[in-house]
Amino acid sequence: MDIADTAEAAEAAPRPGLRERKKQRTRDALLRAALELFTTKGYEQTTVDEIAEAVDVSQRTFFRYFAGKEDVALFSQRIAESHFLAAVRERPPHEAPLEALRLAVLEGWDTIGEAVDAVVPIELHMRTFRLIEATPALLAVHLRRSAELEEEIARVIAEREGLDVDADPRPRVAVAVFGGVMRVTGRLWGAGEDSSVEAIRELTASYLDHVGPALAEKWRTE
Repeated sequence: MDIADTAEAAEAAPRPGLRERKKQRTRDALLRAALELFTTKGYEQTTVDEIAEAVDVSQRTFFRYFAGKEDVALFSQRIAESHFLAAVRERPPHEAPLEALRLAVLEGWDTIGEAVDAVVPIELHMRTFRLIEATPALLAVHLRRSAELEEEIARVIAEREGLDVDADPRPRVAVAVFGGVMRVTGRLWGAGEDSSVEAIRELTASYLDHVGPALAEKWRTE
């Protein structure tokens, strides 16, 4: 089961009981405390003990919910990835692959608040995204996960186009191009002054709009 299937299953599940709701509140409190500490104090400078103390629980309780600092730092990003993958699956079949990816990511930025707000404020999620871009240890894990996500997306694209992803290279090529654009825009946005959702959406749209001309047209003017 991939991350999108997990998210869909969670949405279809009945409302959890009191015990489960208490556990979820503890998890969410730990998550918010950790991300606030990471984005204000620094990822490397924050300890698990400090996160646990901020929520008034033990270190042992922290490890019941998260494998470590890396796990909690990337948690809301995994929610965003699941949101995007689900959006790709829902694109109409008549759309060309790159257009489906483009619209999925742009509309995904429009609705990202709905996906993460139940867990962390969108503003905190965006600050954490910038933290990931600026922290080598987190960025390395994020890029590895991005490669895994691209493979999942390529298989979704191949399925919607009626292709064998292992026999036809086009789905992986298209997703590799798309993934490259997303990495460039994420890096540029992370280095800029505007950390808003609107800023990264506008930058992403601008770069994706240049994919076709960049690959299909001549660049030299003389």
